[in-house]
Amino acid sequence: QVQLVESGGGLVQAGGSLRLSCAASGSFFSPNVMGWYRQAPGQQRELVATVTVNGRTNYADSVKGRFTISRDNAKNTAYLQMTSLKPEDTAVFYCYANIRARDYWGQGTQVTVSS
Repeated sequence: QVQLVESGGGLVQAGGSLRLSCAASGSFFSPNVMGWYRQAPGQQRELVATVTVNGRTNYADSVKGRFTISRDNAKNTAYLQMTSLKPEDTAVFYCYANIRARDYWGQGTQVTVSS
C-alpha cells in the first residue's frame, strides 16, 4: 500500500517562506515522478511543480523563480521550498507521485499566506 506523507504546511505572512516535504513509502519501486499540486477554495486542483527521478523539473508559471522542488531518491522524499509567498498561494497542497504508471496522492497540507 503506497502512502504519501506530507509535512511542513502552516500559516506565514506574505513574503515569507515555507518548506514542504513528502515521503513515499510502501512500494518496492521509486516514484518516476514526484510533485506538488494545490487547490484553493472554489478552484480546481492545479500543478505547482514536479521532479522526475532524473532531476528534471517542471513549474507552473505562477511559481517560477519563487518555488524550488527537489528530491532525495534514497529516501523517496520530495521537497518544495517556497519563498516570497503571496496571499494567492493560499491553498491545500497535495503531494503527488507516479509509480509504475499509477498516480498516488497525499492527504493534503494547508498553506495559508496572510497579507
